[in-house]
Amino acid sequence: MSTDEIIEASPAPAHPRPLTPDPPARTRPRILPRLAGRAPAPPPAGTALHNISAVTAVLLALVAVGSVVHEPVLIPPLAASAAIVHSVPRLPLAQPRSVIAGHLLCAGVGYAVLAALGSAPWAAALAAGIGLAVMTAARTPHSPACATAVVIVLRQPRPLTFVPLLAGAVLVVVLAGWAASRARPSAPRYPAYWW
Repeated sequence: MSTDEIIEASPAPAHPRPLTPDPPARTRPRILPRLAGRAPAPPPAGTALHNISAVTAVLLALVAVGSVVHEPVLIPPLAASAAIVHSVPRLPLAQPRSVIAGHLLCAGVGYAVLAALGSAPWAAALAAGIGLAVMTAARTPHSPACATAVVIVLRQPRPLTFVPLLAGAVLVVVLAGWAASRARPSAPRYPAYWW
């Protein structure tokens, strides 16, 4: 048969059969695989123990410092920062630039909103949103730093004691991440970049 020949198609039936989808091969839903999701595998026990002990040591040090200077309000935002630095040290929001600058920028935003709008829950939410926008513009994304702005608006700490304490505590979190990554040869190196 050559390509120049025309092939005639068979005529369509007078009453075509309606198209119906084929029935599914399985009638039982596969729930467990869907619940498992696509999350990465859990870390080895040694890695998990290392991360947990490093974060716990840092938080205990921060609690001690906060108790001495009577500013325990640093714990919520810095606990989240420490968890990110030790659990996912390669992410951009875990890098020192983001951790340090993010908290300091949000502290500035928190004090500005407190001065302009006073201490109210809606002002704290606004401070968190503005803080996130400022961090995004400054290329220093660090979501736990938004809690610093919220803490400042709601608790009204004195800037002369709070800001140096915040800077020192954030530096402790970063240096602890650096030291913990050097303590285990198999641990991912932190930081990926300093600034």
